[in-house]
Amino acid sequence: MLTIFGACVVTFMMVMYALEKRDRRFVLAFALGCALSSSYGFLAGTWPFGVVEAIWAVVALKRYLDHGSGGEGHSPVTAARMASSAPARAGSSTTTESRRSAGS
Repeated sequence: MLTIFGACVVTFMMVMYALEKRDRRFVLAFALGCALSSSYGFLAGTWPFGVVEAIWAVVALKRYLDHGSGGEGHSPVTAARMASSAPARAGSSTTTESRRSAGS
């Protein structure tokens, strides 16, 4: 029965993680999934797993709270992707300037 609980909790946690970008409530649900997964880790006797999942639960809860207070609420990887996909400002490209000077 404990194995079924663990499989369901970890599945729930991963689905909520995949849906985080859709709504901030999924971040809170992910935090809940991490907390439940942590409880499974301690109940199963794998305390390192329980500790790591408890840490993830705290991190996810902080992300949820930061997102609600006007913070970005995105992971560093997501923030980096968003920054790299932003359009460059006009005239800031050094390659464009070097092409102009090379062609003159």
